[in-house]
Amino acid sequence: MSRKDISGHAVGSLVIEGKTKRVWDIPSGDGGSSSFVLIESKDRITAGDGAKAHDLTGKAKVSNATNAKVFQILNSAGLKTAFVKPAGDNAFIAQKCQMVPIEWVSRRLATGSFLKRHPGVPEGYRFNPPLQETFFKDDANHDPQWSEQQIVSAGFCFNGVTIGKGEVDYMRRATICVFEVLERAWRSRNCALIDMKIEFGVNNMGQILVADVIDSDSWRLWPSGDKRLMKDKQVYRNITGEVTQSHLDEIKRNFEWVAEQLDHLTPPYRCMVVILMGSPSDEDHCRKIMECTRALEIPTQMRVTSAHKGTGDTMSILADYEGAEMPIVFIAVAGRSNGLGPVLSGNTCFPVINCPPVKADNVDRDIWSSLNVPSGLGCTTVIHPEGAALAAAQILGLHNHLIWSKLRVRQLQAVASLKAADKKLREQ
Repeated sequence: MSRKDISGHAVGSLVIEGKTKRVWDIPSGDGGSSSFVLIESKDRITAGDGAKAHDLTGKAKVSNATNAKVFQILNSAGLKTAFVKPAGDNAFIAQKCQMVPIEWVSRRLATGSFLKRHPGVPEGYRFNPPLQETFFKDDANHDPQWSEQQIVSAGFCFNGVTIGKGEVDYMRRATICVFEVLERAWRSRNCALIDMKIEFGVNNMGQILVADVIDSDSWRLWPSGDKRLMKDKQVYRNITGEVTQSHLDEIKRNFEWVAEQLDHLTPPYRCMVVILMGSPSDEDHCRKIMECTRALEIPTQMRVTSAHKGTGDTMSILADYEGAEMPIVFIAVAGRSNGLGPVLSGNTCFPVINCPPVKADNVDRDIWSSLNVPSGLGCTTVIHPEGAALAAAQILGLHNHLIWSKLRVRQLQAVASLKAADKKLREQ
């Protein structure tokens, strides 16, 4: 296998070249082909299936940075993607995939080609949940829209995986999940993600992964929800007549703005779960809660305090956290006569969740002690440690898109696991 150097990495043969990128094979240590490729961006912008195209100096660097930041958000949320790591200014390394020749489009608002295909629908019509559409990748026929039935009937098979109804359903669900994760992220910067497209590939192990490139060519993005402020490739599509250098400079500035904004979409966590236990004997129960919150990367602390035996200390601990200037959820772990949760709830406006460490010999009394709280208190009771952790995460996720994204991806993974188990049984 002949080799050359791209972005400081030794690569082998050219796998495929598109309008805006090249895909290079990465050799294995024994000189053969590895399970990875290097995807190199070009300083090229196109529209209309390539009918409109211009060189745009610096676009490759900006697009590569944008793509890396987007996939890092998706990977940190737990989504399965082909992206591995950046490889210099203009390229990145990804798992080698056989690509499913379908563009998966999610739409929050009706605009663009959707309006042409659906006359009578006003621009800005909002889709709840996001509308999902699929298009067969065929430049010669302008990427015709395909139904689920057409995709299944095509009989696609990649790396031993036949694309049937289950696979299409997973990709549809994953497409919506990707959109919602990025929509929440952009909302934190007061930007509306209007629509976007992604692609999937099947790696050498038969896993379906979000693949290809996601950059400013992939979406419509309107700051403050205002179409007039669009920062995406639609600016280029909308140019009529001659495309001047001034036009290209504006487009590049827009793309650079997007890449810079992405740096702010993964801020450090400014929230916390505080687990207060009434006795050190409850530590094992509390650690089960903390394992779940830390799996979601939520900062978590454990404290020991008794509302009955050390009320003043409990109030002092509460005051310290209330002055921390961040969202906090308290989880109270106390059995028998549970005064900890109600006392906390009666003295703070932060959420309080009871999670009593129930024992088999007095389960009914322990649960009743946490349920039968005085009037005027809003502390809830969750019995299972994982349930208490997830309830706290859902509360914090209302204002933290990183936590919300991890919860959203967990939902996708739960469905995918059930489908995989069902498929395994059917194939026995």
